[in-house]
Amino acid sequence: MINKDQKIFVAGHNGLVGSAIVRKLRDKGYKKIITANRSKLDLTNQIKVYNFLKKKKPKFIFIAAAKVGGIYSNNKYRADFIYSNLSIQNNIIHSAYRCNIKDIIFLGSSCVYPKFCNQPIKEEYLLNGKLEKTNEPYAIAKIAGIKLCESYNRQYGVDYRSVMPTNLYGPGDNFHEDDSHVIPALIRRFYEATIEEKKEVIIWGTGNAKREFLHVDDMAAASLFILDLPKADYERNTEPTLSHVNVGSGLEVTILDLAKKIAATVGFLGEIKCDPTKPDGAPRKLLDVTKLSKLGWNAEINLDQGLHETFKWFKNNINDIRQ
Repeated sequence: MINKDQKIFVAGHNGLVGSAIVRKLRDKGYKKIITANRSKLDLTNQIKVYNFLKKKKPKFIFIAAAKVGGIYSNNKYRADFIYSNLSIQNNIIHSAYRCNIKDIIFLGSSCVYPKFCNQPIKEEYLLNGKLEKTNEPYAIAKIAGIKLCESYNRQYGVDYRSVMPTNLYGPGDNFHEDDSHVIPALIRRFYEATIEEKKEVIIWGTGNAKREFLHVDDMAAASLFILDLPKADYERNTEPTLSHVNVGSGLEVTILDLAKKIAATVGFLGEIKCDPTKPDGAPRKLLDVTKLSKLGWNAEINLDQGLHETFKWFKNNINDIRQ
């Protein structure tokens, strides 16, 4: 169990997930939260990471730091994505072990699973097929992170746990017009179409592809829940070489229905058109969250509520958002 007087290091506290974890910790009364900006700590530098952890001596670590991006940047900067992500997680995990820090939550990604696999996606489907080519370097780095945690657990007796989130969205997201994920991209597109009084917005594909989404505050809550689980409960519901846990809402929506929800949230009154000449991507992508549900956690923020909160944040921060 987490003691509120113990130090907790959140790596990547300025990112979408890291900032949500910090908010959740503060809401729950944790005061000894350790963070470090890039200017103060280069997570790709092993010596600096080790010295930082040795000096700060946190009891727990959340690894929410990662180099992330959309399809374009993942595909174009493949070396950067695999090198940076391997370096960050390797440095933190190995330095934590050297500093006798026994509790870590490593945040992965649902892209670790094969491009074509049965739905919903179970944890056991890991390494059972070929990955999506466009973000393969990023996915391989995340898979390595899972296996690094498992290997340190088995060899050194530490308690490093991994969680695999579905598609995340929420306050603090990246709303870049060319390099953001689907929800922030559509929020920005519909908002700008409303301001410019456009009569229609075109979305890629047929609109029939289905996706699952999870509000980042739910992801933060799930991460704390997994960290706080007694070791016996966690080990009873996982395996030494299959120790990661899926985190999702368990619900899916078509891209067209998602676009309609966002248009209504933003106040766009024009027409939504699909462009079937553009790719849909995988027809479905839904995580099986049976394991997490059995452990006692379920998502609480529904999509409509989450979209309203995210759009409100977008409007309030439009001059400062990452774009």
